[in-house]
Amino acid sequence: MEHGFIAWAKQRAMRLPKIKLGIGDDCALIASDGSDWVVTTDSLCEGTHFILDQCGPQAVGRKLVGVNLSDLASMAAVPVAVILSLCLPRKSADLLGSEIYEGVCEACEKYNVAIGGGDTNVWDGPLVVHLTAIGTARPAGSWLRSGARPGDKIVLSGRLGGSLLGKHLDFEPRLKLAQALYPLGIVQAATDISDGLGIDLLNLTAASRCGAEVELDRIPISDAAMERSKSSGHTALEHAIGDGEDFELLMAVDPARIDQLPSEVDGVPLTVIGTFVSRTGLWSRSKGRIEQLQPRGYVHG
Repeated sequence: MEHGFIAWAKQRAMRLPKIKLGIGDDCALIASDGSDWVVTTDSLCEGTHFILDQCGPQAVGRKLVGVNLSDLASMAAVPVAVILSLCLPRKSADLLGSEIYEGVCEACEKYNVAIGGGDTNVWDGPLVVHLTAIGTARPAGSWLRSGARPGDKIVLSGRLGGSLLGKHLDFEPRLKLAQALYPLGIVQAATDISDGLGIDLLNLTAASRCGAEVELDRIPISDAAMERSKSSGHTALEHAIGDGEDFELLMAVDPARIDQLPSEVDGVPLTVIGTFVSRTGLWSRSKGRIEQLQPRGYVHG
């Protein structure tokens, strides 16, 4: 439902006043006299994005900030402030609200981000939390999904898969990595991996009107993906491609300057896993064979 609705919403919004960059990327861009404002928003729903009894409310607050800052990182933006809204279950509203807010504050303090306000509601449904994050764009412009070109290298940060074993609650939005790479001028396009490598790579190629060829044996696989594969019925590679909620950066890098790409930034490895190509769609290369790659991922709704 999620991706179909987004496509419809983008078309419907065509009749409304325009901003610099609207629906269809990780963040919106709003032009200002100085740097553009970069704005993103995310909601987390109990039972879909977290199991409250297993993780606790402070972890929910920290994750809420993290997923939004991950979007800002994917556009190389500098975070400034967040706006928090809560829909709290009536029976435990006071305790839940204060604990979630503490988690949000911890994350905001860590990343030097202000809390600009928000809204609180009480209802008879499950816990739903919502955050809007605001940042400033870099002077030379933001990374967008639409900048990849045939020949660009596909680059990943970190290792993928197995997020359900804990990473989806405890991860580092790649702000430092984005700020380190941006001055090099080698990144042509970017997005973060929230739905899964398959789906997010497809989104990037669709925006850039090209395709991608992935070398399967170069995809960096996390220990958690290997652990999940022991009992899930899926391979570790399948988990790396489709689990989602890795919150790593997926980038298109200029092939003429790929030698300037560091092997790691602040301990986070950077890996070339393939090439953007002129034919549309996703393709995989393994043992000399090229096959179509199915864009598997985590469906959030």
